[in-house]
Amino acid sequence: MPHYYPIMLDVRGRAALVVGGDQIATEKAANLAASGADVTVLSPQFSDELRALAQQHKVRLKQKAYERGDLEGAFVVVAATTYDEPLTEAIWQEAQERNQLLNVVDVPARCNFILPSILRRDQLTIAVSTEGTSPGLAKRIRQQLEKLFPPVYGLYLRLAALVRSYIRQQGMSYEQRDAFFGDFYDSQILHYLASGNEEQALAEIQQLLKNYHIDLPAEWLRAELGKARG
Repeated sequence: MPHYYPIMLDVRGRAALVVGGDQIATEKAANLAASGADVTVLSPQFSDELRALAQQHKVRLKQKAYERGDLEGAFVVVAATTYDEPLTEAIWQEAQERNQLLNVVDVPARCNFILPSILRRDQLTIAVSTEGTSPGLAKRIRQQLEKLFPPVYGLYLRLAALVRSYIRQQGMSYEQRDAFFGDFYDSQILHYLASGNEEQALAEIQQLLKNYHIDLPAEWLRAELGKARG
């Protein structure tokens, strides 16, 4: 049996349609909105959380039952219609005719993509998938990974991105950059950040770069880190 082909999908500014108004639909709509999609939720009824998202202008609510033609214009469709087989089939048929990306929650046979359990630490994204066979197990594996990748990884990644930009401007070769980030990963930088010792982390970065004959001003790094934090 072929395995799924994993990708990261850019939905920024794209039309996304969520069919359903329960808690599962709420989760799917919120995740799409957080990724920059232009989200419409279609359902006769909506959860309180969906109404709150609409009041915050994160999603739009369209209060009606699904009818053929409602999928028009959507780049991606998520249907929380697991327990309504005729509705699921109707949505599947229309999405197939329109060549749309469709996920029907908990019905892998009526999906042309499936959603993994996701752990985010700013620009670090870890996706866990059992290819639809056990979403509950995927969730628990992701929860275990949360302990290995605490929230401080977000700051760790921001620092790495800033340093990468700087050393590229200094003309460091790809091979040298790869070796440097091996040193970066093996260093105590993450430990210092986790213990709240940001200054020591910055000093460690400077010392590592000196091994490659590059001076990185601490003032520049602090200023850029402040900008990255917004």
